[in-house]
Amino acid sequence: MNITEIAIKRPSLIIVLFSVFTLLGIIGYKNLSYELLPDFNQPVVVIRTIYPGAEPQEVETSVSRKIEDALSNLEGVDYLETKSMPNASVIIANLKYGTNVDKAMQDAQRYIDNIRKDLPTDIESPVMSKVSPNDLPIISISATSNLPETEFYQKMKDDFLPQIQQLKGVAEITLLGGEEREIQVKVNQDKLVHYKISLSQVVDAINPSGIDLPAGKVQTQKENNAVRITGKFSTVDDIMNVQVAMPFPNSPVYVKDVASIVDGIKEIASVSRYNGVNGIGLMLKKQGDANAVDVSGLVRAKLKAIEEQNTNAEVKFIIADDSTDKTIAAVNSVVFDLFLAVLLVSLVMLLFLRSYRNSLIVLISIPTSLVTAFAVMWLLGYTLNLMTLLAMSLIIGILVDDAIVVLENIQRHLDKGKEKRTAAMDGRMEIGFSALSITLVDVVVFLPILFLQVFVGDMLKQFAVVVITSTLTSLLVGFTLTPWLASRIGKKEDLQPTNIINRFLLWFEQQLESFINWYGRQLSWVLKHKLVFVVFVLVLFAMTLGMMKQGIIGKEMMSTGDQGKFRLNLEFDKTITVQQNNIISQEVENFIIQQPEVATLFSNIAGPSTGIGSLGVGAANISEFTIQLKPAEERVMETEDFMKYLRAELGTHFHGVNFSMAVVGLLPKGAPIKITLSGADLDLVMATSRELKAIIETVPGADNVKLSVEEGKPEYKVIPDKDKMQRLGLTTAYVGLNLRNAFTGNDASSLTEDGTEYPVRVWLDDFDRKDFGDVGHLMIVTPMNTAVEVSQFAEVQQDNSPSLLERLDRQASVTLTAESFGRPSGTLADEVIAYLKTKPLPEGVKLSWGADIKTQNESFGALGSVLLISFILIYLIMIALYDSYIYPFVALFGIPVAAIGAFLALNLSLNHLTLFAQLGLIMLMGLVTKNAILIVDFTNQLKAQGVCGQRAVTPNFNDHFSNGHWDAAHCPWQRNCQRMEKRIGVGYYRGITFVVDPYGVSGPSGLLCCG
Repeated sequence: MNITEIAIKRPSLIIVLFSVFTLLGIIGYKNLSYELLPDFNQPVVVIRTIYPGAEPQEVETSVSRKIEDALSNLEGVDYLETKSMPNASVIIANLKYGTNVDKAMQDAQRYIDNIRKDLPTDIESPVMSKVSPNDLPIISISATSNLPETEFYQKMKDDFLPQIQQLKGVAEITLLGGEEREIQVKVNQDKLVHYKISLSQVVDAINPSGIDLPAGKVQTQKENNAVRITGKFSTVDDIMNVQVAMPFPNSPVYVKDVASIVDGIKEIASVSRYNGVNGIGLMLKKQGDANAVDVSGLVRAKLKAIEEQNTNAEVKFIIADDSTDKTIAAVNSVVFDLFLAVLLVSLVMLLFLRSYRNSLIVLISIPTSLVTAFAVMWLLGYTLNLMTLLAMSLIIGILVDDAIVVLENIQRHLDKGKEKRTAAMDGRMEIGFSALSITLVDVVVFLPILFLQVFVGDMLKQFAVVVITSTLTSLLVGFTLTPWLASRIGKKEDLQPTNIINRFLLWFEQQLESFINWYGRQLSWVLKHKLVFVVFVLVLFAMTLGMMKQGIIGKEMMSTGDQGKFRLNLEFDKTITVQQNNIISQEVENFIIQQPEVATLFSNIAGPSTGIGSLGVGAANISEFTIQLKPAEERVMETEDFMKYLRAELGTHFHGVNFSMAVVGLLPKGAPIKITLSGADLDLVMATSRELKAIIETVPGADNVKLSVEEGKPEYKVIPDKDKMQRLGLTTAYVGLNLRNAFTGNDASSLTEDGTEYPVRVWLDDFDRKDFGDVGHLMIVTPMNTAVEVSQFAEVQQDNSPSLLERLDRQASVTLTAESFGRPSGTLADEVIAYLKTKPLPEGVKLSWGADIKTQNESFGALGSVLLISFILIYLIMIALYDSYIYPFVALFGIPVAAIGAFLALNLSLNHLTLFAQLGLIMLMGLVTKNAILIVDFTNQLKAQGVCGQRAVTPNFNDHFSNGHWDAAHCPWQRNCQRMEKRIGVGYYRGITFVVDPYGVSGPSGLLCCG
């Protein structure tokens, strides 16, 4: 007794089985959380080390190279990128796919700890992190209040932030802007000379004086009391009265004698505004395993509670940007498409099946097949995201196919007058092997995706699992639930024109019959003119290849879609201050806000960038604007059109500012074009990179072409005369410490007021640290208690140092980056590659692609392998089906012909070859082959009955048109809703719909069957 016989004779077992599946699916659905995309962590470890006051050369020599050496034995490293910049070293360890990132981080930490004693003592501890979309801020907030700026900042830091950070899922919050209170001890250099005191003496006097120290305990046999000396500064007077020195007996020198003390604000490092209004910006990141939507909900509730608790201070939090809004909107978009697809499927089924009962059976089979996927997703820890929901939306056609293949054959037996149970059993058994084959074809085309070890593997794995699970469930449904329902409610159809719906269905049947007859005549003509048809197909192939060679269809990793949001970066001259940057940026802001298309503008002046390639370090000459446009229906320009217009206007009104733009899509993206040139000779590498930059700037669509290593801002070099310095009893370390204290300041001490600590910074008075001359005139007190100027034992030179030094795999390197504006990044890369073929790089210079292009090459190559493996697996399945090594090519020949239509559709729809378009090609293989199997199988049955050649093909196509061409009628209806609408998330995967829809299999397969 087979499974179908059990379902028909003992349905209770099947009912229990699918009830369990449904129950698990419902439980799973209730426990699934929302997410934009599956969690895909790139195997990258970043080691960031802060070295205050150090220039790039010093950072590279003292920190970067030593950490590089320590990581040389780290297992699983593909290549190392090193960036040495002012005050910071960043080393990026790119690991091979499949490497355990957590273990690699532990090993790297151990190696760095081993060389910690060799690193400078004044660096901060190296911080290690993984690179992931989870590392990007999910929410940007602007906070305002009527409190004084310093009081509001401190309240934010000490009160509000801890409340938010304790929320489940919140990882890190970065503050932008605001004014932090700082006690500044401004030392007068002339008074230091007068009293023969060095600046280091002032620092050394203040820092040890303002601390509390436990001194032990005093105890008897009955009592135990702790002893503590209290010395923390609680007022400004406490600092002023600190004794610095006593040059003469009973003549102490106090801080107030050599310095003025200002209760002021810390030097502003960043500014934040929202729609032109100053505030404190908060950029919030979630924990790696936390759900962004849940975190966003908790944060919004907490912000509202804080506002209610601080109504007197008029504390307001404005959500400037929330990526989860896009998540919910995008997921809702796909859910809408899913329901719309089911509705369209039901209408098409009714038109083609012309049976309410059969339509009901098919409609029952769809959710029954899908519900199991929810249970599997829950058990595997997946989420409701674009990939899983997109899989469900696109799999509906396959599920319906599987049900209809069995149901139509059962209906054929019912129409012959057989009893319902007999017809259900005979109909399923007759087509069982073909049904099994077409289901397995859909499974094997996606099965290789589960074993991908590239960037797209984690992203597509959930898509593949949902497709495979639903497809296998649909096979079980087709062998059990469908025959059982047909055996109970099926009947011989005799549709009568008793109402308007029936009359319409009968009219549609007549039109369909006319079309089938016309189609049969065309097919007969094709079968009689084989040579002409073959030539026609070859011409189509040639045209397709020519179209691909012309670059009409571009290449890019993923389409961003028009979300109405983009990022504008402003880059000023490297000598600019944060204050001047802020003034000009505010003028640019006001100009942008006045544009009628702009809805909101969030400004980040000199703060850390929010991009995926950001190193987490801000710069005084950089500003970043996040601009949200009004909804599409409220503006006349598309996002890219407005960006081009704004670029031209800003260039006209604001000179001396470099503007760069990038669309903000559903996926975070850095500069898509990234080329790294490396070699032993830095001068040769630099010269080659400048030549390549000049070439790329001429390529249409290349925007904001930049070199990472450029001339930096001016610096003043102090070059000591070792002999003179030693004669004076000075050391390099002592002089360097005085210079740093003078121009950077020392903030190791603090003032405590009402339980809050405020930093105390000791440095020179403003007047003595303004220009070039102040460096040479800085007074240093020697051990012999004499005051000498720096210029007496050292030469001060004005020079330009690189703002960044790079290394790739421990060789000097330069990175060239470019935005793609109006053209896909892959197309730009192809033009660069074509140029390099005609003019190779000099000997000793190595080129490496990174960013989007590297990911494209790896991902597209892997998906190409998936296509090949899927083709082989399909071939093996068909060998088992036909018991022949040659005959399967009859059906497989339809795949390349269908690809012609796919590429033509991409061309006509102005879509590019993206990750989703390639996913569509994989799905296309299954769809084409499964329909070819049905056609060839029925043709073989007619041949077995003695019908030969063309007579076995044409009746088969006519009799089984609705069965063999179900997707051709159904898929365009279903996917039209996805590709034609402009809702969030739709443009992102629109390419897949244009690839899947235009497949054709009838002519090629029929031609070979006939042969």
